[in-house]
Amino acid sequence: MLDQTNQLPMGVGVGYKSKHFSNISEGDHPVKWFEIHAENYMGEKGAAGGRPMAQLRALSDRFPISVHGVGLSIGGEGRLDPDHLVRLSHLIDEINPASFSEHLAWSTHDTGYFNDLLPLPYTAKTLARVCDHIDEVQSTLGRQMLLENPSSYLAFAESTYGEVEFLRAVVKRTGCGLLLDVNNVFVSANNLRIDAYDYIDAFPHEAVGEIHLGGHDEDQDEDGAPLLIDSHGREVADPVWHLYTYALATGGPKPTLIEWDTDVPEWEVLASEVARAALRLEQVLV
Repeated sequence: MLDQTNQLPMGVGVGYKSKHFSNISEGDHPVKWFEIHAENYMGEKGAAGGRPMAQLRALSDRFPISVHGVGLSIGGEGRLDPDHLVRLSHLIDEINPASFSEHLAWSTHDTGYFNDLLPLPYTAKTLARVCDHIDEVQSTLGRQMLLENPSSYLAFAESTYGEVEFLRAVVKRTGCGLLLDVNNVFVSANNLRIDAYDYIDAFPHEAVGEIHLGGHDEDQDEDGAPLLIDSHGREVADPVWHLYTYALATGGPKPTLIEWDTDVPEWEVLASEVARAALRLEQVLV
């Protein structure tokens, strides 16, 4: 039986950045847990060493850790990279995180690796491949993983499943959990001209182990229509806060992460975003 990994505390976490290590160590703050990107801590044969790993060990002694993968290519056509999976397994064994998650996306082709999380069509063939990959990950790690809904910029004409229907089918076949990225929902809804609140209504909240919030940038497509880019480089936008509040009211309270991965601000700015999320979470917990 797989270990259930939804063991994060009911509070707000942030993505860990080394520039904030002294702030985290020095005093009280509202952050209850931290997320790391797995690939930043994976050496050639397993968990990396040196100062980054020493800081991570010190952090994990005090706080629950969520490991978030960005390189498994769960939706890729080929088999999962066995070396990558072994190194990931060593890292998981080293720090015993409270949660592990990956993206519903692909980033590899043959021996090539793309530095992007690319979309995939929602078909029976894709569903079988994604489920096979998740089964392999969960079997190797010996624990349940969470699968994150993507940010989308186009829809495939060949898709025969809606995204929520596809995610629900993956959960049913594999027993994995879900990571609900509310900013991704907002970005996709804008870009694909769908209703974000309908998406939240249909989402299988019973499978959600974690929620993500982050910032996005505004752009235009080739026809001049609004295009949102999931950038993780700024504060959470007001409409995303509203959608998050709706998601909590609809699906109940969930551990929540503030993602800020580029143009990383000073600790005080990040802590302010955490406080905004914590207030909304506390209102649902009352």
